[in-house]
Amino acid sequence: MAIRARLTAPREVRQQWPWHEAQSISLPASLLFGGDRRMEAENFLAPGFAVRHRITSKPNGWSAFSEAANVWQPSRLKGIQVSPDFGVPFLAATQVFDVRPIPRKWLSLDRTDDHSQRFVSEGTVLLTCSGSVGRATLADATVSKMLISHDLLRIDARKDEERGWIYAYLRSPTVRAMMTSAQYGHMIKHLEVSHLEALPFVSMPKGAAKTFNEAVDRIIRLRNQSHDLTERAEQLFEESFGKFSPGCDGEAGFSVSALAALTGERRRFEAQFHNPAVGEIVQHLGVRATGWNSVSQLGYSVWLPTRFRRINADDGIPFMDSSVLFEINPDLKKFIQDSDFGDPYRGRVMAGWLLLARSGQVYGINGSTMIASSAHEEKIISDHVIRIAPESPQCRVGYLHVAMSHPELGRPRVKALPYGSSIPEIEVADVERLLIPRLSAEREGEIADLAEAAAADRDTADALEVEIANEADNIVRSFMK
Repeated sequence: MAIRARLTAPREVRQQWPWHEAQSISLPASLLFGGDRRMEAENFLAPGFAVRHRITSKPNGWSAFSEAANVWQPSRLKGIQVSPDFGVPFLAATQVFDVRPIPRKWLSLDRTDDHSQRFVSEGTVLLTCSGSVGRATLADATVSKMLISHDLLRIDARKDEERGWIYAYLRSPTVRAMMTSAQYGHMIKHLEVSHLEALPFVSMPKGAAKTFNEAVDRIIRLRNQSHDLTERAEQLFEESFGKFSPGCDGEAGFSVSALAALTGERRRFEAQFHNPAVGEIVQHLGVRATGWNSVSQLGYSVWLPTRFRRINADDGIPFMDSSVLFEINPDLKKFIQDSDFGDPYRGRVMAGWLLLARSGQVYGINGSTMIASSAHEEKIISDHVIRIAPESPQCRVGYLHVAMSHPELGRPRVKALPYGSSIPEIEVADVERLLIPRLSAEREGEIADLAEAAAADRDTADALEVEIANEADNIVRSFMK
């Protein structure tokens, strides 16, 4: 009888126990029955539990987190979803971490219980309490006047001088490990208010209040400034071409001649590609545009690495998927083995390139663009991200970014490019042929200045956040020693 070919060598068949070795540890009963009386074995095996035990074994220098901060959570949300014209935008927990949160739901304010508690003020620390628990961020202008999910714990410092230290402390990798060791749940992990209140809080070093407070204030200021510069760049782009009011959005259906569908280089059959609203945008832009150039004609090289294997390696290179590319200071938990990845840059990107998410749902990140920064260098960027690199550019990358990402005049045109039913994807050839409306060199420079400054401010804020988190981590580790 023929034996089917295997991808790996046959495993040795065990005849006697042990079939496997379970991870185990011995603990005194006093640890199991104290505090929350937790019975999940994995929590006691987690590295964060050892950290917590070492801190609480100290006679002084720490206190319960509840003594330093007020931790609270709104009740479970019960709202009525309505159209954008009649509702208030709502953000899920993961959307708060987006560089630019875009609401997908609008809720009736009158039918939303305790709606006043679901708005957050600037500077409030928000922390995930389900799924990937323990991830903290600061509320800024991007989430103002929006209802925020109850899946985020709200944290306010009891003393103003400790607010910067509290945020840096929660961002510390060591403290994050402690929070994950306090989570519970088999499929979806959860962290309750009481768990965070009982977290050991290392006292702030003397004289450090000003440093941490100024850093947190600067992070918020930079992110607000980045958000403002982005909106000003898009407003200037819109003023250059005039306000656009679509006559048809294509949602009710439309007709296209067979000749239009069968002619051209691509012969596309997806309805979205022939959406009349996209044609109206092109006509609107053409009224004031000084000309049209494709992305390749503008002197940009567009390519995509070949699909590559992602072999996990603890000592490998950080890997960034397209989903985390558009988050502020994303968690990088995946490391893979280095290789050439079928790419001349070995899967890396360089600061100043334009990155475009090429797969996913069109209502999500598909078609979104991002100006790469130094934070993206020396990391493996997913093969689901198209690289757009300037070679002999005739326009700056900031202008190209705004022209492709403007909510009304740019992004709808890019969203017409994906093909596929289950997971729509964008082809490199379609990006190369995408026509970009041109303006005077002076006006394009003004738009590019704003867009590139916004990207620089955002990257500076992320770097500062990492810096204070590492500093807090060093303080915590020094305290344990």
